[in-house]
Amino acid sequence: MVVKVAVLDYGSGNLRSAERALARTGADVTVTADYDTALNADGLVVPGVGAFAACMAGLTGVQGDRLIGRRLAGGRPVLGICVGMQILFEEGVEHGVHTKGCGEWPGTVDRLTAPVLPHMGWNTVRVPEGSVLFAGLPDDTRFYFVHSYAVRRWELKPGPGFAEPLVTWAEHGEPFVAAAENGPLMATQFHPEKSGDAGAALLANWVGTLR
Repeated sequence: MVVKVAVLDYGSGNLRSAERALARTGADVTVTADYDTALNADGLVVPGVGAFAACMAGLTGVQGDRLIGRRLAGGRPVLGICVGMQILFEEGVEHGVHTKGCGEWPGTVDRLTAPVLPHMGWNTVRVPEGSVLFAGLPDDTRFYFVHSYAVRRWELKPGPGFAEPLVTWAEHGEPFVAAAENGPLMATQFHPEKSGDAGAALLANWVGTLR
């Protein structure tokens, strides 16, 4: 079975590198801003680079916030990457400006406390037991990050009958959320499409969940 993956084009993100990386998994990949195409794909990837506020403006401009919510309400998979992960949270704070996010997860994206920013380069991550995204990858695997902002506290608590979200952490000056797996909603702060073989394996693991 060839799965159909839509990469959401809302004016932000490394669309072509994400498209190429996903295509290497064997998926049929479409870069699109069309609501129905993105809604009906087997998997939706939401990339993102730059400022939180600019990404949210672009996202709402193509009804991306509504699209994400509608897909998740139907249990349809979504993968956020970098700022595409950040906008899934309730709020982003940059230079004192508070911007409302999609609110799929509680929490705030704000500036890391670190001696050097942006955090740019390869880092290991601390993966929880049972992870699907990181299945088969060694503990010392490194992924490529480039960001100054992150989620520093995971606030979602599972309710009765809901599985505990799987949260992966990394550290740059302080701990921050590097990835999260919460049913159909998954996301990475790092760029799997720029993370070589490790990133390719992670994307293949995600595409494997769509079959």
